[in-house]
Amino acid sequence: MHAEQMAEEFPVVDVDSDALEAARSLAGRRLPGLVVTDKDGKPFSILPSSQVVKFLVPRYVQDDPSLAGVLDESMADRVVDKLSGKTVRDLLPDEPQELAAVNHDDTIVEVAATMARLRCPLAAVLRDGTLVGVITASRLLELALTPR
Repeated sequence: MHAEQMAEEFPVVDVDSDALEAARSLAGRRLPGLVVTDKDGKPFSILPSSQVVKFLVPRYVQDDPSLAGVLDESMADRVVDKLSGKTVRDLLPDEPQELAAVNHDDTIVEVAATMARLRCPLAAVLRDGTLVGVITASRLLELALTPR
């Protein structure tokens, strides 16, 4: 089975899209992440849901998780404030990450290897540089666990 056969349609956002709307899309659809495109519509990055969660946690708590216990739950109320006025670009890691992308004719093992190496919950499937779909880790597992 090739990547193009495993791929599914999936939401895509532009790097300059509203961060709050992207977060709402992730939450509302319970997605593992989103494919992020550049201004020309070419896949640019993957925004994992975990990266959005990381953006919401103050740096000092990330550095010392024991401080999380002293914060009250009102932090959850400030999530909207933290994302308001931000773009998807603001949510991406500061250092560029390798795009989790596979060729349309890659095998299930090649796709799994890419996702594992990059520790990414989804991979963009490309044909001649154009996005044709996305493979999520759960889709990959479903196919790998299905007897042939």
